[in-house]
Amino acid sequence: MQIRELSVPDSYEVTPKQFGDDRGVFLEWYRFDKLSEAIGHPLDLRQANTSVSSRGVVRGIHFADIPPGQAKYVTATHGAIIDFIVDIRVGSPTFGQWDSVLLDDVDRKAVYLAEGLGHAFVALTDKATVSYLVSSTYTVGAEHGINPLDPEVGLVFPSAAGELLLSPKDTDAPSLAEAAASGLLPTWDAARAYYESLNERK
Repeated sequence: MQIRELSVPDSYEVTPKQFGDDRGVFLEWYRFDKLSEAIGHPLDLRQANTSVSSRGVVRGIHFADIPPGQAKYVTATHGAIIDFIVDIRVGSPTFGQWDSVLLDDVDRKAVYLAEGLGHAFVALTDKATVSYLVSSTYTVGAEHGINPLDPEVGLVFPSAAGELLLSPKDTDAPSLAEAAASGLLPTWDAARAYYESLNERK
């Protein structure tokens, strides 16, 4: 597989090598050792999630408190999404910026995003099925959101998504500026310190 760092530090695009024949296709969509080489430490998996979304559904921007945060390894096993990684770490040189990757059942790419980064996606097809490997279990009170329609963030949703559908939880979430002013966001320094602590454990 090929692993490429995105424009948001500590996030990566993973492109697997696919082996096809008249029976179908085989691929490795996650490799513990290869990812560890790229990010500096093993991904300590604690939970696996799956969501199924109709075309136009937007989920996110979601993030968790550091520590422990929640690193994510995400792929689309059916259909297609645009996956967004948003730098919400106050003090980061790319604070407020984002990158995106098309995840689908053709190229079968995945993305990795470290703890403290914001995550969102929009479904481009009906029954878009997304699977996530995450580094910590869901913790009530430690999971937060930013409104994905916040113009300051400026996520670009392609026309292929059609009419957008968001949950009240996401549309009621604060803007990036509001979240920063309230002290809700992780900081760049805290995130770097946490990543270093993970690197030292390997």
